Amino acid sequence: MKTNQMVYAALAAAGLVATGGLMAAASSPAKPVAGAAAATAAASAPASVYAGIAPSNMNPSVRDHLQRIYVPNLRSNDVYVIDPETLKVVDKFKVGVGPQHVVPSHDLQTLWVANNAERTNKGSLTPIDPRTGKPGPQVAVEDPYNMYFSPDGKSAIVVAEALHRLDFRDPKTMAVQYAIDVPECGGINHADFSPDGRYAMFTCEFSGSVARIDLQTRKVEGYLKLSMPATRFSEKDPIDQLLANEVCSKKKGMPQDIRVSPDGKRYYIADMDADGVHIVDAASFTKVGFIPTGVGAHGLYPSRDGTRLYVANRGTHKIHGKPKGKGRVTVIDFATEKVVAQWAIPGGGSPDMGNVSADGKYLWLSGRFDDRVYRIDTSNGDVKQIKVGQEPHGLTVWPQPGRYSLGHTGNMR
Repeated sequence: MKTNQMVYAALAAAGLVATGGLMAAASSPAKPVAGAAAATAAASAPASVYAGIAPSNMNPSVRDHLQRIYVPNLRSNDVYVIDPETLKVVDKFKVGVGPQHVVPSHDLQTLWVANNAERTNKGSLTPIDPRTGKPGPQVAVEDPYNMYFSPDGKSAIVVAEALHRLDFRDPKTMAVQYAIDVPECGGINHADFSPDGRYAMFTCEFSGSVARIDLQTRKVEGYLKLSMPATRFSEKDPIDQLLANEVCSKKKGMPQDIRVSPDGKRYYIADMDADGVHIVDAASFTKVGFIPTGVGAHGLYPSRDGTRLYVANRGTHKIHGKPKGKGRVTVIDFATEKVVAQWAIPGGGSPDMGNVSADGKYLWLSGRFDDRVYRIDTSNGDVKQIKVGQEPHGLTVWPQPGRYSLGHTGNMR
């Protein structure tokens, strides 16, 4: 599918695209952060953070793991297992209440289903053995909306969203080690890490901001409020006719997924209410740009060669949307920060969370409000759909290349 040229015309007419592919945006004042830490992170950045996720870098320890797509279904409290070769559901099993994400462990030997059992005290983690694809006994854990791992592998970081807290636990037993309170981060949910592993950046969905966490001092270094664009995409009008055609009256955004740039100098943050990706400078901790992408920008996934960023636009500004929305995938070139392709879901859809296949040929995403999984060809945007359970969310593709996992649905390094 070729890039729709009308997209760029519409964005330019609306003033949302400037020379170089992004609109400079004034950042809101941030609370002070440690300048020395920021300078250290920038200075030690590798040539590419994503050098280890290429297809040739499959870890020998996953050699006997099944090639599967694991899909947590939030409302049916189960996981569907898809064979990526046949595109068939080959297994399904019950897990805990409200499964949100399937998270590869740091050592790549366990897949953890994060069942956060929203508004209850029944949260749990369900381990899956990637060699058999079968679940093990649940582990009781308080409010595990999402889970990450410290870069050194010493801690699992359970994102206790409702409690505004990060719980650091033993990565094997899940016994509590310590916790970091993040009181000004309402809806804390997604994260990425500095190349040197010194700090983490977490998005605050209900505060419209990001929090920077120093992993060495175990403290919040600061918060950054993300400014909103003047206009955003309309859910009502045909998206291909005019993308940015609605005045944005929102005072704060709804930031979701976050990814560091290949050189470690910037962070890209998908915002479901801003309909695009904020760009934050790592060293100064300020917003330096914005890239409009589509209605309900949500998930972010780097290509296997580390040159492109796939943005899953959920097709709605609502947390609980309707089927057959204006969902699409936007492709951003990391080097130029320009949109190079737009891939619509035929008939409408709600692409949400997932990851890229090990060979880089396909982007797998859950269709949150359509009870579907999408397999999208990364060469042309062609879409195949597979029926799954009720409200699929953070699916993972397994195995994936990389030395280790930082969590989520496969934030690999």
